[in-house]
Amino acid sequence: MVSGLIGKKLGMTQFYDENRRLHPVTVIEVGPCRVTAVKTKDRHGYDAVQLGYAEVQERKLTKAQVGHLRSSGQENLFRYLREFRCVPECQVGDAVTADLFEKGEIVHVQGTSKGKGFQGVMKRHNFGGGPASHGSMFHRAPGSIGCSSYPSRVLKNKKLPGQMGNKQVTVKGLTVIETRPEENLVLIGGAVPGPVGGLVLIRKAEE
Repeated sequence: MVSGLIGKKLGMTQFYDENRRLHPVTVIEVGPCRVTAVKTKDRHGYDAVQLGYAEVQERKLTKAQVGHLRSSGQENLFRYLREFRCVPECQVGDAVTADLFEKGEIVHVQGTSKGKGFQGVMKRHNFGGGPASHGSMFHRAPGSIGCSSYPSRVLKNKKLPGQMGNKQVTVKGLTVIETRPEENLVLIGGAVPGPVGGLVLIRKAEE
């Protein structure tokens, strides 16, 4: 069995369960994904499958990508390829759909967070800042970061201005509120990283 699926974040909404409790949920369109390669422990050192998602025309891929997909006898071409650990039962060309997940199952969701560009320490690290008026001349700056004569340098890992967001983020322990295999939809309780339309990976929680 495959341990996860590739999907696309469609947005957030609200969902009432059978007990009339309201849940904020993220709607994710998962698959259908196709098995494009099978990794075995004897040949590759581990058991996994490579899944393809979002069919695309050949002209939109590089020759190396097309060659990789064609080498396994795959007729369809996909924009996204990701690996998932699995029991070696899958064959190239098999389809994996939303019915992989069950209602109430615990999953981990991985995505790329929204990029917010170059930000200062107050927004990026929640610094308090200085007085806002009366000529203090210390408003949103990080303040002194240097050392004395020893070690005469700025230590690593200081909280400083820089790029905020646009990082791979994994939110663990989310619950599957509902699955709709006929629509290729999975409703996940809570928020998941990334913008609307962003690529996400849903993996089964380790037992």
